Amino acid sequence: MTDPFRALNRRDLFLLAGAGVAGAALPGRLRAQAPRVLVIASGQDFPNLDPHTATGYAPAFFMRNVYDPLLRVSGNPPRPVPGLARSWDSSADGMTHEFHLDPAARFHSGAPVTAEDVVYSFARALRLAKGNSWMLRGILTPGGLEAVDPATVRMTLAAPFAAFLQVLPWFPVVEKAAVEAHLGEDDGQSWLMTQTAGSGPFALKQAQPGALYRFVRAPTAWQGGGGNLDGVIWRIAREGATERLLLQRGEINVALDLTSEDMDALEGAPGVVRVIQPEYRTFTIKMNTRRGPLADINMRRAISHALDYDALRDTAGYADLMVGPLPLGILGHDPDLAVPRHDPDAARAHLARTATPEGGISLKIVYSANLEQQRRYALVLLDSLRALNITLEIQPMRWPEMIAACASPDTLPDFFPVYQTANYGDPDNFAYAAYHSASNGNWQNPVFADPEVDRLIEAGRTETDIEARKAIYGDFQRKVVADAPDLFGVQERRKLGFRDAVQGHVFTPVAANAIECWPLSLV
Repeated sequence: MTDPFRALNRRDLFLLAGAGVAGAALPGRLRAQAPRVLVIASGQDFPNLDPHTATGYAPAFFMRNVYDPLLRVSGNPPRPVPGLARSWDSSADGMTHEFHLDPAARFHSGAPVTAEDVVYSFARALRLAKGNSWMLRGILTPGGLEAVDPATVRMTLAAPFAAFLQVLPWFPVVEKAAVEAHLGEDDGQSWLMTQTAGSGPFALKQAQPGALYRFVRAPTAWQGGGGNLDGVIWRIAREGATERLLLQRGEINVALDLTSEDMDALEGAPGVVRVIQPEYRTFTIKMNTRRGPLADINMRRAISHALDYDALRDTAGYADLMVGPLPLGILGHDPDLAVPRHDPDAARAHLARTATPEGGISLKIVYSANLEQQRRYALVLLDSLRALNITLEIQPMRWPEMIAACASPDTLPDFFPVYQTANYGDPDNFAYAAYHSASNGNWQNPVFADPEVDRLIEAGRTETDIEARKAIYGDFQRKVVADAPDLFGVQERRKLGFRDAVQGHVFTPVAANAIECWPLSLV
């Protein structure tokens, strides 16, 4: 590489941030220097760079490309494939798993990836109890981690978990020595806010928060099956329409946040390839069940019946209405579940049981400023609430600010829109993240908490008998619908735009917008 990896320090980030939007012209210059630089446009920034604390599709992209997990996910239907582990063995009861590391694996520092690094990384993720740790909460404990030898990791589960191998792609391995050298007062979190300690095929070269992030092929890249990319740019585009125009002009190679109208406009566009694929991706509008008018279940039920679901579906374009909290087609989903639909009489009856039976209140919804589709959903809600004499303030926010608003019921707005994309094709992915009280304070479930729902979720994730799991998730769905914590919206199809110069992309219906760049080529 003529552009070797240079670790960023905190001063680098501040200087780059001070450069403002002047870097907007940078992608063109970079392409001139390195023709095989893939430019991806996204509306999401990276809230931080710590792979054990950050969540969202931008952090998922970062994890997939800068770090390595034991197993990756690939294909359609998705399946676990080798990552750092080139092979693995599982006991008949599914309680013990041994992973055999690829001897070629190297961190960006040049140090080999060892079993100690793997054990340290899982223990750290569980200890911090942030990010994706919920996937293994109550399933794996630090005591169940063992470095058998430098190339073998043994994991003994504390409870059965049918989806164990499927969640491993979301636990990146960090270099133990690098993080321990910078532990500080917070287990290395401050250091990893701006630094990396990964073994992935790409290394972070430049970060300009709010504008772009530049990645270069790591000199130590050891993974097989790679394409010809010299680097990748993650370019922040605040409007979905901007992404479409950039794609049409050939200024970017991939657009991640396109609406149905964008996809229609791109049909037949020269040099553009549209990807419209079904995936487990739901859109719900969460309600603040802990503070304000929506703490009253009758108000939530009134709004649930006031919502114009047909208008919501029509606005969505390529989508189906959700039937309850689980996506259509996933294990245990009940297609006959009784869910609220537009019913003005039922809405007024529930409103009459609230402290404001005539309405006359004002509520607030925020939405991700770059996602035009979310704004349109908010407009449908605004129109629907007028029938209850309720006004709605609609406020755009940047994604990091939206995440911060989820920290407390006092800062959470009345309505909070959420796209929930499967990281693994199992109902636990949605149930635990979106409805278990352990997720409170995170964007996936800021405030909803119910002991019975918690019990059902915990039973469902540890039950290995398929029919028994279906029964548990049936009870779960009915209980959640009865509590009315969300407006169950639509299940959208994934909409991606590519330039036809991009080769090697294979659609996988989990985290499809967190694109794995290593297999890709530019021709």
